[in-house]
Amino acid sequence: MPRYRYALLLSLLLALPGLARAQVTPNVSSWVVNTTGATGFGGIPSNVQRVQYSAGNVYVTCTGVPSYTIGPWPGNPNTTTNQNFVFKITRTPTPNTATPTATPLGHTGVWSNGVSIFNAKDGMSYNNAGVWNQNAIVVEGPSFDSCLGHPAPNGEYHHHLNPRCLYNDRDSTRHSPIIGFAFDGYPIYGAYGYANTNGTGAIKSMRTSFRLRNITTRTTLPDGSAAPSAGPAINAAKPLGYYIEDFEYVAGRGDLDSHNGRFCITPEYPAGTYAYFVTINSQYAGGYPYTPGPTYYGVIPAGATGPQSGHAVVNEPVTTYVVTANFVAASLQVSVFPNPVSDRLTVAPEGGVANDLRARLFNTLGQPVGAALELHPSVPTEFEVSDLAAGVYFLKVEGAGVSATQKVVVTH
Repeated sequence: MPRYRYALLLSLLLALPGLARAQVTPNVSSWVVNTTGATGFGGIPSNVQRVQYSAGNVYVTCTGVPSYTIGPWPGNPNTTTNQNFVFKITRTPTPNTATPTATPLGHTGVWSNGVSIFNAKDGMSYNNAGVWNQNAIVVEGPSFDSCLGHPAPNGEYHHHLNPRCLYNDRDSTRHSPIIGFAFDGYPIYGAYGYANTNGTGAIKSMRTSFRLRNITTRTTLPDGSAAPSAGPAINAAKPLGYYIEDFEYVAGRGDLDSHNGRFCITPEYPAGTYAYFVTINSQYAGGYPYTPGPTYYGVIPAGATGPQSGHAVVNEPVTTYVVTANFVAASLQVSVFPNPVSDRLTVAPEGGVANDLRARLFNTLGQPVGAALELHPSVPTEFEVSDLAAGVYFLKVEGAGVSATQKVVVTH
């Protein structure tokens, strides 16, 4: 299995000055931006409408409505509405060395298509005592649609667990893509990663290190201490797993830590990053805690959670990240293959294109790697990439009045 295998997610229009002003990194380029005006549920514009970024933050404007079909929601009286979100996510995430911050009720992060991430809680507890908190996947699961989502009372459509319509969660042959970001700024991947944190080994489903506790009564908490109040009897109506306190963390039991993540090499971060993963089992059902949580790994910037979360005001100079479906949208009929690539990348302009085009590769820091090559109509040109480090690069093609950049993944 190659070390880095990842499908092309997005192409983007960029000018070189934009690369110089602020680096285009995965927290800018991983969003599913709606470039066609497509609508989703209720005729609401779908996915992400705009991505803006500075050196320190990325601002994601979205409706909270995905492009995939959602609903119905059996037994759920709510309906999905346009949330008019602007999420502000730090581009400089920092590990939290103090007491970890619990993921809150409501959104805890945002999926790459602008849909909200909720944690495992449904907001209700036994006798309203706040001790035995109901597991939303168990209690609210019957109201989930086929994409495993549903709307909250405020109309906010969300997923408490693996958003299976956002990416192919059955593809265990390659590293999953980035499918979102937590509010501490760290990326969230789908269910599959490299077996080893150094980017080697086979592709495998990331295993949670949480498990159901071996208890017969709900009188103690997961840390073994006495519960302030006892929970209900464990029976068919409220089996183990009905409450999140029915689970315990066992360090080293799985691939992930107590936040449902790990520090590892990924295709987008060849130098390594802390990353969360969604967790599923062999039947593709969710594995607790399902998404980032129950606490964040990183520091939560002021305003990232709480009442103003999702309603950020852009009060700093930003660059708008302009995304296009392919080079054709930029009036550049250019084919690029193979992608991913391990040795030679072919850039093939079609006949009739301008004869003043130039192509050059850049790394994720916006730095050129290798010389610029002249492109001629109907003449394939090759970039030798075997001497480049494995990872993500950007191929920029430009000419008189046109400039477009496409993500390229180099594997070895």
